[in-house]
Amino acid sequence: MNIVILSRNPNLYSTERLIEEGKKRGHNIEIIDPLKCDIIIEKEKPTIFYKDRYLDYVDAVIPRIGASITFFGCAVVRQFEMMGVFTIATSDAIQRSRDKLRSLQRLSKAGIGMPKTVFTNYSRDVEEVIEHVGGVPVIIKLLEGTQGLGVVLAETKNAAESVLEAFNGLEARVIVQEFIGEAKGADIRALIVDGQVVGAMKRQGKEGEFRSNLHRGGSANIIKLNEAELRLAMNASKVLKLPVCGVDMLQSSRGPLLLEVNSTPGLEGIEAATGRNIAKNIITYIERNARL
Repeated sequence: MNIVILSRNPNLYSTERLIEEGKKRGHNIEIIDPLKCDIIIEKEKPTIFYKDRYLDYVDAVIPRIGASITFFGCAVVRQFEMMGVFTIATSDAIQRSRDKLRSLQRLSKAGIGMPKTVFTNYSRDVEEVIEHVGGVPVIIKLLEGTQGLGVVLAETKNAAESVLEAFNGLEARVIVQEFIGEAKGADIRALIVDGQVVGAMKRQGKEGEFRSNLHRGGSANIIKLNEAELRLAMNASKVLKLPVCGVDMLQSSRGPLLLEVNSTPGLEGIEAATGRNIAKNIITYIERNARL
């Protein structure tokens, strides 16, 4: 098969592993920078032009699109969809998952547990917002934040007021969430391929750090999910229509609570922690689903 990885950086671990496993299985793998694609829209003849050629030979697409290029990146994925090319994540699903608020609304409607969350339109009544989530401490998150950036733990009412007023002054959209103290700075990342959990790790924030992201110096170890955690991860994947994704959750006294769903999860941390060949799982999923 001719498989395209949409990525701006061919040297990233995840991209290199997908190339390696794809080539091992006899496929032609090509890295294409989505920002260098021209989308040609014509009656009954949607095409994409890249550098010096039309991409009319592609069988499947693996989007590895950074948050900063979501709009144009998703337009490229959508054009491949119009051309009848299989993609492991549709443009609609990527955009849904990148909108934290929209995702949480859909997931809560589907009965998936999550920390209590409040979103307001730059509310001046900070005290009321804090009370809605059960009082301090609270977590304040930028709606566009990734890898733990734009996430603040406010331990007192004064701190929460200061942070919210600062974000409001910048007209930055934020959500306020209850703080799950019993998680002790750890979370779980479950990696889903074809709607099934193929690996899971528990990430622990470094001492004094409530964020567990590996990009922020956290550590990770393999974990066996219990039934409730498996069910939450697979249900979240199904609700957001992301058969390949990373599902982040917290362990709490009332069961697992969903944090977010990542449509382009990194493979380095999960492969290192679990020893599983996740890249191969993704390639074999494409083999089962791409129409030749």
